Amino acid sequence: MNGELVLVALIVIGLLGRSPIITTAACILLIVKLVHLQRYLPSIERRGMEFGLLFLTLAVLVPFASGRVQLKDIVGALTSWVGWVALAGGAIATYLNSRGLDLLKVDPQLIVGIVIGSISGIIFLRGIPVGPLMAAGLTALLLKIISFIVGK
Repeated sequence: MNGELVLVALIVIGLLGRSPIITTAACILLIVKLVHLQRYLPSIERRGMEFGLLFLTLAVLVPFASGRVQLKDIVGALTSWVGWVALAGGAIATYLNSRGLDLLKVDPQLIVGIVIGSISGIIFLRGIPVGPLMAAGLTALLLKIISFIVGK
């Protein structure tokens, strides 16, 4: 029953924070639990990230498929300083994501703080939850900086 209460709380928080993604995800998981389909939770946990990233990547690539981004746009992006900064940003983000994945494998209970932090960011900072991997990557970076400063 504890899991259901947490999901209901997340639904309420999602509604109050105007976060349809949190609300919908919590509703789907609550339905899965209430109709006794818990056996699928490990599959959702294991493959959910992959499906989420797949759909996020699809959404990002639609302008290429629809023809809204032309070859001249690509060349322009790769030959301007803004394009080079975007390339660096993408490379750094993927690196941080891999560090976040490594961190979550070693210390999976950090996901609790990441989820609560993400919900707080949605509600108080009007942020958009694009993924726990980036949050975990930033957490890994912050932990590295703090350990460097503290000297551990």
